[in-house]
Amino acid sequence: MQEIEAIYENGVLRPLGPLALKESQTVRLLIAASSGGARLDGSLLDRAKAEVAASPNGPTLEEIRRRLSVIPGSMADFVAAERGEY
Repeated sequence: MQEIEAIYENGVLRPLGPLALKESQTVRLLIAASSGGARLDGSLLDRAKAEVAASPNGPTLEEIRRRLSVIPGSMADFVAAERGEY
């Protein structure tokens, strides 16, 4: 038996982590709603806060937009590819 967290999006449950299952394996689900929304990695959030606090001259919004504008494709395409959605 495995206990995993998933998010419900557009009528589909999406696991938030890897599953030890074979392709096309049938499973039985017991669903317990989580009390919170999306879960963030606490250590990642703490590290990001520390980096922001240590950098008094962080990039401006315009600088971030300029850097992002040279990345080919779209963020939506990237996220869909990462999730295996086509």
